[in-house]
Amino acid sequence: MSVFERIDPELAATLAAFPEELLLDLRDIALARRRIVVLREALASLMPPLPSDVAITDEFAPNTYDGTAVRVRLYRPAAAQGTLPALVWIHGGGYVMGTPEMNDPQCAEFARSLPALVASVDYRLAPEHPYPAPLEDCYAALRWVHERAEQLGVDRERIAIGGASAGGGLAAALALLARDRGEVPVRFQLLIYPMLDDRNETPSSYEITDRRLIWTREWNVVGWRAYLGREPGGPDVPAYAAPARAENLAGLPPAYVMVGTADLFRDEDIAYAQRLMQAGVLTELHVFAGAFHGFDAFVPSAWVSQRANAEVLAVLQRALAG
Repeated sequence: MSVFERIDPELAATLAAFPEELLLDLRDIALARRRIVVLREALASLMPPLPSDVAITDEFAPNTYDGTAVRVRLYRPAAAQGTLPALVWIHGGGYVMGTPEMNDPQCAEFARSLPALVASVDYRLAPEHPYPAPLEDCYAALRWVHERAEQLGVDRERIAIGGASAGGGLAAALALLARDRGEVPVRFQLLIYPMLDDRNETPSSYEITDRRLIWTREWNVVGWRAYLGREPGGPDVPAYAAPARAENLAGLPPAYVMVGTADLFRDEDIAYAQRLMQAGVLTELHVFAGAFHGFDAFVPSAWVSQRANAEVLAVLQRALAG
């Protein structure tokens, strides 16, 4: 049975109708970045308008790694009372594309429904800024939220991190970095189909080759090559760059890992979740049948997407409860 025959019918219908000119093509990263803006605008038309009761502002966090300033996009629920938990969110894009604005609807909904202060990181992109710059940007944002907790109205003991795709990979790496540096306690890590392993050796990494499935083996190699600044899969790639390589996962914050059965990252995400459990980390894993990479964003009206999004929200509410 082919991969397409195993895709959820609602999702498959959208894939079949998806305009070929909007399909991702990373042979030209600059062009891909422009296309993703067009795609974001098209997807935004399928979403309800941004809630008027969430204030969106931009701040800048100092990055002591190289002296730069990291833009942090804040989403604050206007009606919230008292001290809020915080979610440091990291957008996806294969380490080479994307901006916080692409997740405006999702982050605004998180802020209103949790409720929480959501801080979305505008990390620098590869290949112009390879590892460790993007990860250090994310760490700078996390530390800034922690250090400015009182001014931001945030409970510094209730700070979660999360992201999708490359953002999920950065969130996993950030959890490792925060554990090892010991400066900022992280309450929870939300890993949505995270991009974790540069080696591309799992069965699912060979299954996804059709561009209609959004993120393919070919594009994954391009993304990792750009992020690492060299060919992926070598023997000396650090675990902070590719968290699947981490030998010790003990002491990490509780985790929720989500992926679909038609996702390139299926097997590496399942393996990482299993290793978290084996290391004693409280971990929940949900593999959504028939779901491809990014299904919840590309087809938000599908039953499986609504189910996934509702579950993510419920998981965060429980993790950030006072």
